[in-house]
Amino acid sequence: MSTENEGTAVPPAPSAPPVPVDAPAAPASQGQAHQGPYGQDAQGQAPQGQGAGHSGTSSSAPDPSWPPPPPPTAPYGDGGSGSGSGGWGASYQQPAPASGRRRGGLVAAILVAALVAGGAGGGLGYVLAKDNDESTGSTTVSASSNGGDVKRDPGTTAGVAAKALPSTVTIEAESTSGEGGTGTGFVFDKQGHIVTNNHVVADAVDGGKLTATFPSGKKYDAEVVGHAQGYDVAVIKLKNAPSDLKPLTLGDSDKIAVGDATIAIGAPFGLSDTVTTGIISAKNRPVASSDGSGSQASYMSALQTDASINPGNSGGPLLDAQGNVIGINSAIQSTGNGGFGTGQSGSIGLGFAIPINQARYVAQELIKNGKPVYAKIGASVSLDDGSDGAQITDQGAGGAAPVEPGGPAAKAGLKPGDVITKLDDRVIDSGPTLIGEIWTHQPGDKVTITYERGGKQHTVDVTLGSRVGDN
Repeated sequence: MSTENEGTAVPPAPSAPPVPVDAPAAPASQGQAHQGPYGQDAQGQAPQGQGAGHSGTSSSAPDPSWPPPPPPTAPYGDGGSGSGSGGWGASYQQPAPASGRRRGGLVAAILVAALVAGGAGGGLGYVLAKDNDESTGSTTVSASSNGGDVKRDPGTTAGVAAKALPSTVTIEAESTSGEGGTGTGFVFDKQGHIVTNNHVVADAVDGGKLTATFPSGKKYDAEVVGHAQGYDVAVIKLKNAPSDLKPLTLGDSDKIAVGDATIAIGAPFGLSDTVTTGIISAKNRPVASSDGSGSQASYMSALQTDASINPGNSGGPLLDAQGNVIGINSAIQSTGNGGFGTGQSGSIGLGFAIPINQARYVAQELIKNGKPVYAKIGASVSLDDGSDGAQITDQGAGGAAPVEPGGPAAKAGLKPGDVITKLDDRVIDSGPTLIGEIWTHQPGDKVTITYERGGKQHTVDVTLGSRVGDN
């Protein structure tokens, strides 16, 4: 199965972790995302060096560089990187009109239908008119009030949209070479900070141009405050921000249940201020995606929704029925078939959002320090997609030890060859799944790891370490 993270293609996603016994564009870049087995290390470091594991077999050492190796499958469909070839954030293109002959046939069919309906309508109209002549009543019914006078309660979709839309923006990112795309973001605080996806603003990071437009039409220049490639979260700040900004209320993604209603806001195919609805169709879905360059990977333990999400929705808010932000729309599962005349893939009802509890922490760190902070266990794990767990590799990158000396894993007694099968109550079926779960935590958190060694199962407590920055 492949996922498209609004912005890029995702490697084949690791299969969703089995349900515990007791209980998968941004618009700018283009590529298809796969929830796959490539990416970073479990320590929160490059998949290839510090505990990330490798994208090949477990016997090969991980690449020492931070950016994970290109996914073993096709590049992402589109994304926030802004390649401009289609994908998340690309502008909408009108489908080519049907041939003249086909259109003529359609018109003829409509005319025939109209004639038939007209004949039937005439007979019916006579009967109604005759009955009306014999009575004093009217055959029409008028509304008690005009549409504009209808009161829409806060809990309705219309009520939530009316309140949230003024606090969302359509983001346009352009690189120095002129490449770029469109994404979405939302007001995070009154100081002018906007939260979005990393792949939405990736093109504008190194001297590019960045703008944010509100539904009112007001457009502001903006700058990147910080971006976290691994988390796929970024924060930008409006220049000359207005004083009347209204931040969206942040919810609690840990309390979300499967079946809860969702509302997504974004700019699919460049159509700004679009609102779609759905439900939470799954939680803790392991998803891997990239920014479109094919050299970096992002991991998330995502909220899955069937609310329609398309290229351009990346970075937009996923709201609950009360209008609280519960996630950041980031990727979609796609069949790989293009549409809308652009060759891009669209929604098939499988969208993925970064849980807001994780995104809030990342955004606050970016605003405070300008760099992301990742939790880690300090061990290199295989990035092979499997169902047996995350295996600690026999070799580290560049001759480094597979288990960082003095690191969290070493202190807990973990060794090369150990296969991690659970982190707290989450079943771990692969290295990417482990990374995504570790990154839902913060450095200093204590977790319980279940692993197998020599055919026997063991459990140990681990206090997570930290790594600053993406490099």
